[in-house]
Amino acid sequence: MSRLPSTFRQQDVTRAVRAVRAAGEPVRRVEVDKSGRIVVVTGEPGIGDEPNEWDKVR
Repeated sequence: MSRLPSTFRQQDVTRAVRAVRAAGEPVRRVEVDKSGRIVVVTGEPGIGDEPNEWDKVR
């Protein structure tokens, strides 16, 4: 069974994050959906944010 072509590249995510940081906004998180749409959520992490199981993975 072959894999489907990727809908986005790491380079695409890196460019989006760099553009947001260059605009002076902090990056809170990045979301990528199945269609390849990249959403960069800005803002400082809040106290009420849900912990992520991957935050402590080494």
